[in-house]
Amino acid sequence: MQRLRGIWKTLRRKPMSLLGFALIGFFFVVAVAAPVLAPPPVGSRDPYIIPQSGYSPDPVRPSKEHWFGTTEQQYDLYYGMVWGTRTAFRVAVKVVATSVLIGVLLGGAAGFYGGWVDEVIMRFTDVVLAFPDLVLAVVIVAILGPSLDHVMYSVMAVSWPSYARLMRGDVLSVKERDFVAAARSLGASDSRILFRHIIPNSIYPVLVVASLSTGSVVITAAALSFLGLGAPVGYADWGQLISLSRNWIMGASGSPFAYWHTIFIPGIAIFLFVLGWNLLGDAVRDILDPRQK
Repeated sequence: MQRLRGIWKTLRRKPMSLLGFALIGFFFVVAVAAPVLAPPPVGSRDPYIIPQSGYSPDPVRPSKEHWFGTTEQQYDLYYGMVWGTRTAFRVAVKVVATSVLIGVLLGGAAGFYGGWVDEVIMRFTDVVLAFPDLVLAVVIVAILGPSLDHVMYSVMAVSWPSYARLMRGDVLSVKERDFVAAARSLGASDSRILFRHIIPNSIYPVLVVASLSTGSVVITAAALSFLGLGAPVGYADWGQLISLSRNWIMGASGSPFAYWHTIFIPGIAIFLFVLGWNLLGDAVRDILDPRQK
């Protein structure tokens, strides 16, 4: 209880952190309530496939039938935005959780064992970091083939090295402390020392960076979908919704704002989602980093 009060006092001093919680909470509610807010069509095998009202290339402006209008090829934008919230959470949580797990295990092993283990892991990490993240992700997806799962795999592949390097540095410091020496003198095995004593006391900076990096993961995945390397056409994904509207960025002839909704609505959703994670990351840093207290 005392810990929760301390967290609440910390957040109250940072109103923007509360805004981050509110934004992510709002998107979470939308994701959970997606079947109620946008019921899938009767007989639909996959609720993530956006229903079409026609096959005309021209978008339809917002109306009673289509609250947010439609994209190119008459995909309902409201339905895509609601179910796209689930896609955004799935991508963010899976990619960040897997990347952190890989980075913690490899970085922890490199820092704890040192020697040739450290050399092999860190040199491989340096090779991955030598390539620009987005370029390497595009290459991986191009090799595996376009799909949302392959997008997540590619973003995982370029995300884990930063966590591994950060984890290794903290493990090098923690493993020299007295409680580790005490555990070793009592006969604790290497695995017990690593997973019971060292990693739990080294992981907090990694969690802070992970919370701050979640927004960039969503942007990278949306960029790959915009390039046509993500989910199939008609799948509820914010990046693809913008991709479907790329031909209408300049509007119609003589009316540059005719189809503003096709770009603005998914764009503002991505902006607010990423902003929420960034503000939430600041809150996690304030809570976990003792230097902020």
